[in-house]
Amino acid sequence: MTRDVVIIGGGPAGLSAAIEIARLAPGKVLLIDENKSPGGQLFKQIHKFFGSKMHDAGVRGIDIGKQMLADAEKLGVEIWLDSAVIGLFPDKKVAVLRDGTTLTVDARRVLVCTGASENAISFPGWTLPGVMGAGAAQTMTNVNRVLPGQKILMVGSGNVGVIVSYQLVQAGAEVVGIVEAMPRIGAYGVHASKVRRAGVPFYLGHTIVRAEGEGQVELAVIAAVDAKFRPIPGTEKMLEADVVCLAAGLRPMTELAWMRGVKHEYIPELGGWMPLHNEDMESSIPGIYVAGDTAGVEEANTAIDEGRLAGVSIAQSLRLLDSAQAEAQKREIRDRLTALRQGPFGQRRLDAKKRIIEGGMCV
Repeated sequence: MTRDVVIIGGGPAGLSAAIEIARLAPGKVLLIDENKSPGGQLFKQIHKFFGSKMHDAGVRGIDIGKQMLADAEKLGVEIWLDSAVIGLFPDKKVAVLRDGTTLTVDARRVLVCTGASENAISFPGWTLPGVMGAGAAQTMTNVNRVLPGQKILMVGSGNVGVIVSYQLVQAGAEVVGIVEAMPRIGAYGVHASKVRRAGVPFYLGHTIVRAEGEGQVELAVIAAVDAKFRPIPGTEKMLEADVVCLAAGLRPMTELAWMRGVKHEYIPELGGWMPLHNEDMESSIPGIYVAGDTAGVEEANTAIDEGRLAGVSIAQSLRLLDSAQAEAQKREIRDRLTALRQGPFGQRRLDAKKRIIEGGMCV
């Protein structure tokens, strides 16, 4: 079978790209997602977004996701759910496992936006039931309505760790502490302040030493660290906990891009190895595009705008949009992306993105 555009991943980047293309040419887009419902991270984000009106400031992530999904369906985007893309081959052939059968879809353009996966931390007891990624706890709580535990220790004070901690408190759990090896909190102040007001203690300059328990987590031991992040003997603290959540960062899921031979580079500021791309989000393989966390771990608003940028670029390449209109739209989106990457948290990401784009243009 043949489709004009195949989008792999139905999260914020994939949905926004699908909407941009489908506005111009209904029926041109096939969106594939391995989950039973599209939306990705948006449907786990019950907090309100902040920023500009264009970025839905004051609207909860789950509501943004619902609106995007409704827009995509209204515009005639073909959506395959519970379908796993298992291969990306030359001539833009996409292998899909669907309903127990492997299908091959020939595409004119392919957009890979498969998101990111959570990093793990190894320590004695890290394989005990009750040790999980912060994203897993967020999915259990916000999507499946199952509280992962009663007393929860969060390891990592970035936005994910702090936001999920607050949501766990809202759901009725006790967060016994947030452990951070660095001497400062990594999350935005607005999120950290809410958690602190809720009575959750921060243990800065600390790390988890081990988890203990018979058949599951019952106790977590933390300790202060020295300048080289080594635990300092004699500083151990024991915290009663039945869950240890790990918010140790994310890494791009780029297996399909690797499989196709897209050129990658290691960019630690954006999560590790990731596909190089040009300013239109096109990778080193013509006709293969990337967006969202696959193109570097950032946040939902950035993923949405990168999806829009990829969508406009794909539409232009298929002559669904004339060059003057496309360039004007892309310039506006790039300006928004630059604004999102400003400030003390964003400048390193902005510099890293410039390196990716410069590398992609040299391919």
